[in-house]
Amino acid sequence: MKKLLPIIFLLIVSFSCAEKEKPEFVISEDKLVSVLVDIHIAEGISSSLPIPYDSSMVMYSLLEKDLFEKHEVSDSVFTESLIYYLRFPEVMDEVYARVVDSLSKKQTLHQTQEAEQ
Repeated sequence: MKKLLPIIFLLIVSFSCAEKEKPEFVISEDKLVSVLVDIHIAEGISSSLPIPYDSSMVMYSLLEKDLFEKHEVSDSVFTESLIYYLRFPEVMDEVYARVVDSLSKKQTLHQTQEAEQ
């Protein structure tokens, strides 16, 4: 039993360290922030138009396709990256704080531009 404990400890440590290493396919936090900002803008655009719900969903799908092309990331890589980051709540808190900050800045800039016109 005494010989088994160090082996179990080593296995636990090696698995916990392996989990913290970011897989190669995972997009960077900066890119995740950029994509999430654009996704929230696309959702806002498609949901605010005076069109039926199914039409807004079709529009959102088209906008989403364009934004993944813009960021040069596939929807599957984005989804897998999001799943990876969701395993680390403190990282996702930071990511979403940056997303909210970016959206707020865009809104302020837009309001300033409208006021100047």
